[in-house]
Amino acid sequence: MSAPVWVEHVIWWQVYPLGFVGAFPAQRPPESGEHRLRRIAAWFDHVIALGASGIALGPIFASRTHGYDTTDHYRIDPRLGDDADFDHLVAEAHRRGLRVLLDGVFNHVGVDFARRNEAWLRDYPFEGHADLITLNHDNPEVADYTVDVMRYWLRRGADGWRLDAAYAVPQRFWANVLPRVRESHPGAWFVGELIHGDYPAVVAEAAFDSVTQYELWKAIWSSLNDRNFYELDWALQRHNTFLGSFAPLTFVGNHDVTRIASRLDHPGHVALAVVILMTVGGIPSVYAGDEFGYQGVKEQRFGGDDAVRPEFGPPRCRWTSAGRNCGRCTSTSSGCGDVTRGCMPRRQRRCGSTTGSTCTGPSAATRR
Repeated sequence: MSAPVWVEHVIWWQVYPLGFVGAFPAQRPPESGEHRLRRIAAWFDHVIALGASGIALGPIFASRTHGYDTTDHYRIDPRLGDDADFDHLVAEAHRRGLRVLLDGVFNHVGVDFARRNEAWLRDYPFEGHADLITLNHDNPEVADYTVDVMRYWLRRGADGWRLDAAYAVPQRFWANVLPRVRESHPGAWFVGELIHGDYPAVVAEAAFDSVTQYELWKAIWSSLNDRNFYELDWALQRHNTFLGSFAPLTFVGNHDVTRIASRLDHPGHVALAVVILMTVGGIPSVYAGDEFGYQGVKEQRFGGDDAVRPEFGPPRCRWTSAGRNCGRCTSTSSGCGDVTRGCMPRRQRRCGSTTGSTCTGPSAATRR
């Protein structure tokens, strides 16, 4: 599978919209007509100044709570706005040369799913969550529905899809769906959420362009905390083998994990994590706020994600020449903003940055 050419130079800035605009959790339910989705566009100049070239949106479709309990894939979540707000966001992104990635939840749906059909559903919840019903991926109608949803939003201007919980969906389902979508949208890019396993085999069998690189994510923060660079060396060697067949989606933070500034024991190591992210092969993604050194710990409880999915106000934060935060940023991660802003444009200009391998050796693995 050959990924679209534009992906070779993309760097994503990931946003969790419902939290970013204060729609969930909220002190009061958002009123209709608030058009909160448009607030994200106010940050596009910041995204470009940072050096990113794409916006990776979290769930934006109608749901009851956090966005991953979808009730209607054809409707923008009314807490965010409406179709016109989506069109505005995409138009503003494309006007600035930014790509737009959508978050598609096709493994499960919410209990209030608008097109509820018992033949479409399994008789068990997803990973024990009673409000998430697993779809029946053996039903051809579910595949047809998924194809139609993807095509619909690609026609409206999206450039690709992140496939949530792709690891839980049979690979044969994706192998049926994605080629059909590519027939009408050959320039679209598809990345599956995969935690562990044989990444290259899954990419090939499921017809993905990429998968999430959780192995490298764990190795980066763990090796820095433990001063165990054998782990990082091993992960980078594994990563190099992946690059022979596809470019993984790399990251040091996202909406599902503790912020890198909170995960690392030493504040100064945040900049080191960013440097690793921006110098290894792959397709990097920066979670909004990490460039400021934002902190937040994910907890295993209801609402435990809220700390890593905060509301953002207007884009007022600016880095100082000394690399200090502006007072709004909660972390003391020295120079994190300057390093992020400095690495990203250099990466975009570097030939082969997506597929280039990383050299490792005894000196890298044994230095303490």
